Amino acid sequence: MGNNFTITVVAETNADANQNIDLAVAEIRRIEQLLTTFKSDSQTNAINDNAGIKPVKVDVEVFDLIARSIAISNITQGAFDLSYGSIDKTLWNFDRSMKALPDAETAKKMVHLINYKNILLDKENTTVFLKEKGMRIGFGGIGKGYAAEMAKKVLIKNGVASGIINASGDLSAWGLQPNGMQWTIGIANPDLPQAAFSYLEISNKAVATSGNYEKFIQINGKKYSHTIDPKTGLPITGIKSVTVISENAEFADAMATPIAVMGINAGLFLINQIPDLHCIIIDDENNIYTSKNINLK
Repeated sequence: MGNNFTITVVAETNADANQNIDLAVAEIRRIEQLLTTFKSDSQTNAINDNAGIKPVKVDVEVFDLIARSIAISNITQGAFDLSYGSIDKTLWNFDRSMKALPDAETAKKMVHLINYKNILLDKENTTVFLKEKGMRIGFGGIGKGYAAEMAKKVLIKNGVASGIINASGDLSAWGLQPNGMQWTIGIANPDLPQAAFSYLEISNKAVATSGNYEKFIQINGKKYSHTIDPKTGLPITGIKSVTVISENAEFADAMATPIAVMGINAGLFLINQIPDLHCIIIDDENNIYTSKNINLK
């Protein structure tokens, strides 16, 4: 998936632990094969290759994941959009070699294919059709969380009562540590990602962080995040990181990026409307904003 996964399980023996970790890895690889855009035979590429041509029959789980993604697009008013894959790679290049922003007019033209309302689903036949030729979907904003959640389900089904699936900062934790305590999760300091600025004690919760500290460009002394606003085609500024806490890793992963796109006030307003969803935002001046019922120490 282009990310590092760290799998932690509590088990009686090393052999049991390793056997279960192998099961989790196999499940993550299975999901990668379904969702990746880097393998020509994935279902995602089949959908993209037939954009504007014909509907593509997919597995029920892929269909359902797309349906849930569209629901998130609706509640975030398009700040989350699977069809972000339509952005021309010539527009943005985050290998730090960019020296100037594309002009707003060019960016706007390039995002015309990004529109989740043109992802047409046929539930009866489990088909997906991208209405416009050139449209592309990608699961970069939800796939890691989905994989973490599915790997957790496999382990629980196999009798693992406690563990963590960490997909490069999008993680799901369940059960308790061997000492009976909840898991302690560090929230990355965006200025020093190897260190944590705060800690959470959690069990049966998921945490996802979206930040500008891993992938960004700097132009004229200003940092631009790799997170692109699907409406403008331009990168967001002003927010260093968004951490979302939820019951479900897929939902936490999918909500972290759109909150950054929506901005602090609109993002927190939305989070506060959704039960069991919490958020911590750090802006460019290191001010910290939290949703209701978060008490940082």
